[in-house]
Amino acid sequence: MWKIKMLWFQGNSMQLAKHSFQLLLRNLSASKTALPVLTLFTKDPCPLCDEAKEVLEPYKNRFILQEVDITLPENSAWYDRYKFDIPVFHLNGQFLMMHRVDVSKLEKQLQKLEQQGAGG
Repeated sequence: MWKIKMLWFQGNSMQLAKHSFQLLLRNLSASKTALPVLTLFTKDPCPLCDEAKEVLEPYKNRFILQEVDITLPENSAWYDRYKFDIPVFHLNGQFLMMHRVDVSKLEKQLQKLEQQGAGG
C-alpha cells in the first residue's frame, strides 16, 4: 500500500511540474508575441532588401522580423501585388512602407504600438 501511495504522489508531482513548465512556456511565448511583427516581403536576390535589413538592425529588439519570399508558390498573391516594389514592409499585418526603410515612420509606429502595449 505504501508503494502505491508513493507512486501516486510522484505521479501528481510530475503532473504539477509538467503543468508549471507549460505555464512558463505559455508566459514566455505570450511575452514574445507582445512584440509587433514587421513583415518583409522579399525575394532572392534583393540588394535593396539586404540594405533595408541593415538599416533595421538597431531596431531589431523592438519587433519580430518575418520574411516572406514572394517567389514561393504559396506566396503568389504577394508576388502579383509586390513584384515591382520590394522591399515592402507590413507592421502587424498593415502596410507600412516600400522600396526603402523610412526610419521616422517606423519609429513613430513602433512608439505608438509600445504606448498601446503599456496601457497608454
